[in-house]
Amino acid sequence: MSSDRPLIVQSDFQVLLEVEHPRFEEARDRLLVFAQLEKAPEHVHTWRIAPLTIWNACSAGATADSLITSLKELSRYEVPEVVEREMREWAERFGRVELVRVDGELRLRTDTPFLAEQLLRRDSVARLLGVRRSEREFELPLAVRGRIKQTLVKSGFPAHDLAGYAAGTPLAVELRSERFSLRDYQAEAATRFHSGGTERGGSGVIVLPCGAGKTVVGLAALARIGASTLILTTSTTAVRQWIAEILDKTTLSADQVGEYTGDRKALRPVTVTTYQVLTWRPSKIDAFPHLAVFDEQNWGLIVYDEVHTLPAPVFQATAGLQARRRLGLTATLLREDGREDDVFALIGPKVHDVPWRVLESQGWIAKARCTEIRLPLPIEDAVRYDASEERDRFRIAAENPAKTELVARILARHPDESGLIIGVYVDQMTRLARELGIPLISGGTAQRKRDELYAALRSGRLRTLAVTKIANYAVDLPDASLAIQVSGTFGSRQEEAQRLGRILRPKRGSNQAHFYTLVSKDTTEQQFALARQRFLCEQGYAYRIADYADADDAIGPNPV
Repeated sequence: MSSDRPLIVQSDFQVLLEVEHPRFEEARDRLLVFAQLEKAPEHVHTWRIAPLTIWNACSAGATADSLITSLKELSRYEVPEVVEREMREWAERFGRVELVRVDGELRLRTDTPFLAEQLLRRDSVARLLGVRRSEREFELPLAVRGRIKQTLVKSGFPAHDLAGYAAGTPLAVELRSERFSLRDYQAEAATRFHSGGTERGGSGVIVLPCGAGKTVVGLAALARIGASTLILTTSTTAVRQWIAEILDKTTLSADQVGEYTGDRKALRPVTVTTYQVLTWRPSKIDAFPHLAVFDEQNWGLIVYDEVHTLPAPVFQATAGLQARRRLGLTATLLREDGREDDVFALIGPKVHDVPWRVLESQGWIAKARCTEIRLPLPIEDAVRYDASEERDRFRIAAENPAKTELVARILARHPDESGLIIGVYVDQMTRLARELGIPLISGGTAQRKRDELYAALRSGRLRTLAVTKIANYAVDLPDASLAIQVSGTFGSRQEEAQRLGRILRPKRGSNQAHFYTLVSKDTTEQQFALARQRFLCEQGYAYRIADYADADDAIGPNPV
């Protein structure tokens, strides 16, 4: 036992890290390379080692020896033999299959003839292979470069893609250093993605908290690549925010940047579009007409904003775009459908990740006070709840009409703060907005009206805005410091994180944000709320739980 070391490595592949230990930061930085942070409460952080985390590290150039050495140098007790053995096994699997180019052809190459035979016996792999060129090498159609990587990951033999990238149409672009400077972690993220322009750089995912400036990292990558770029994001509002940032922070002119949305369809050297536009089709049996935008330009870089939300049709399109450099940006790689391995295969490995509370401690994002208030259902709704089928109970609880009065009390206690009231049901939000006399943005709100209301909130002309789930992603409201969540999408951890993220941009003064969740007590909504909070609790955020009778004590600050 060595008490001067901060880690405890367990045989179930969990790694415990003591937060108050003098070597905490060193251990955290080394773990980020090859483990996934699962829980980050006050005193002990829990990390997990898994095949995907090891493959992420290997794709960045790490070796089994270097990873195991890190554990041994930092572990208080001897590293369990099973952990060391499996880490070596997982690491050895990465790169046993390579994708290369030979005389312009795409080839799959294995390290042994036996592995080639193994792959041939797997129907999912064999059906994608072309002509066998040697004992260890197969020709591959260019169009299957993405699908073969997906399939190989699921087969336990992730491919090392060394086939290179198309340069794309050159584009002269620089960051406007006279207007802003990259923060250290943003510069490091861009550097790790680019990796000096080598074969190891140019595809990967950067994980940063909401409000930490992921868009700026995307712009830094664009400047380093210096080629035509396609940016995919979640909404027309986000498209226009990206364009505004591009024009403000780079040397590109307005005629070089195009918006491709339902309102406008301009293809330019840098084009910003939405996942919704690309996945629109007249009916379920029709093709996706706008996916052709991928082929309209010789793209050198594709940026996937909020990459964890990628819809399946865009995955399919991405599978055919493996010759382009790809950058994924997200606050969390959590996917409710469990397709994190597809993000790894098609977009690239995680190349940079900074814990939320680390940036909070450095002042780059706001401090957040999270409060859940549990209130009873009115008698008539409680009777209806008890008499309803399970599938209907959640909505009855979520639409608890008593929440409106509690929202009004919270707003009264935060008279000077810019705030959002967030819910998932349009009927509920319409009633609440009408009763409180505040404007509402929902899926049916015209884009021009959305832009006007967001601008009014940013400028301070509007204090409070009600929004449905369309505001979960990529809405830039830098001064918003108050969010009141009245309903959500069941137990979605991803949604909880994104909603908190709406108010995490750094604030003047105390740099404090308040996040309230209103939950009907002793209902399925209360159970789902616990599931929703898990990700943020793992990041180190503590929820204060209060009953309705104690709501005034839980709401802060007091009015002056």
